[in-house]
Amino acid sequence: MKRAEKEAQVQILKEKLSAAQTVILADYRGLTVEEMTELRKKLRETGTEFRVVKNTLARLAAKEAKIDELDPYLTGPVAMAFGVDDPVAPAKILHTFARDHKNLELKAGLLEKKLLDVKEIEALATLPSREVLLTRLAAAMMGPLRNLGFVLSAPIRNMAYVLDAVREKQQAQEA
Repeated sequence: MKRAEKEAQVQILKEKLSAAQTVILADYRGLTVEEMTELRKKLRETGTEFRVVKNTLARLAAKEAKIDELDPYLTGPVAMAFGVDDPVAPAKILHTFARDHKNLELKAGLLEKKLLDVKEIEALATLPSREVLLTRLAAAMMGPLRNLGFVLSAPIRNMAYVLDAVREKQQAQEA
């Protein structure tokens, strides 16, 4: 690879590192071409790019992007998953794929420029979906409101019971 090509690759990696909400590093050694294609397809469906990188170029790009935490993990064959839109999707897909394919090994990751170890990536991958979390939040917010409405309507409801009892008593006296 010529120097100009290397510089272009460093610039591309720097831009991807800067733009991504989530970056996950994985050792892909032992995966077949079919397995890599399947993994790339699954990641692409969520807007995640998965690319094999040269460690030296990745180090230079990380240094330019001011992300020095990745240096210890840039050894051996490394592939990076760049999640721009959904920060959880790359972790979910890679975690599931690694569980099914023992040759894929997660190394580390970044979430909003914060270093994640493998356990933190697994925790991120096991989070419920955004929709489920929003539903839980809405339910938690509705409970107190429902209880407040019930408490506030109690005096009116009790007054209705009293008036109904008075009406029944008067009807009984008239009869």
